[in-house]
Amino acid sequence: MQAKAILRHTPTSPRKMRLVAGLVRGKRVDQAKAILHNSTKSASRNVMVTLKSAVANWSQLNPDERLNDNELFVKAIFVDEGPSLKRLLPAPMGRAYRIRKRSNHLTIVVDKVENKVTK
Repeated sequence: MQAKAILRHTPTSPRKMRLVAGLVRGKRVDQAKAILHNSTKSASRNVMVTLKSAVANWSQLNPDERLNDNELFVKAIFVDEGPSLKRLLPAPMGRAYRIRKRSNHLTIVVDKVENKVTK
């Protein structure tokens, strides 16, 4: 059974968060944690927190199963655009430029690894 965790209204642009999300998509949880721990991107901290939350949610949904991090994998991870804060920057000749401070919503779905036997 899969479990998910959602982090909403993160004050990072979705484009920057998608770069980090692409690093861990489809990986096992222990590999994903190692990648995020060694990443220099600031968005990796938010992805790490959400990944740990998804693993905790999975263990709450499946109390009779005890699995290690290498037996779970990131089934889906996606970043949606959140609300933007509109700000004005003074410009020459009395004008103003609009600045959009973007935010995003991060969703991570984890599931158990199914070992398929091939003949």
